[in-house]
Amino acid sequence: MKIEKIKNEQEYNKALERVELLLKKVGNNTSIHDPDFIELDKLSDLVADYEEKNFPVPKPTLQEVIELRMFERKLNQKSLAELLGTNTARISEYMRGKREITMKIAKGLYHKLNIDPDIILSA
Repeated sequence: MKIEKIKNEQEYNKALERVELLLKKVGNNTSIHDPDFIELDKLSDLVADYEEKNFPVPKPTLQEVIELRMFERKLNQKSLAELLGTNTARISEYMRGKREITMKIAKGLYHKLNIDPDIILSA
């Protein structure tokens, strides 16, 4: 399959089918000089470019990221409030979008929960 760019959904679906076929042929021990490996590598990049343009993944909200970090660290709102030096009611207000986060909380989210500053500032 020789294409330079995926232009439409039909080409995209055809490329996906070819990728699936090539994945069955190409393994960890396949040489990077093997024609199937080269084709798979190029098609994968083309598919990724098409998906990035046509199926963008929205950035998560601050509340979604906080919920994820709470889940990962097995925190409830009370323990999160203690970690950030605030009270449970304030955490609840932040999580429901009823209150803007303060600079102190923003710093705590960054330093203690490792939340990306871009996500914190976009809230």
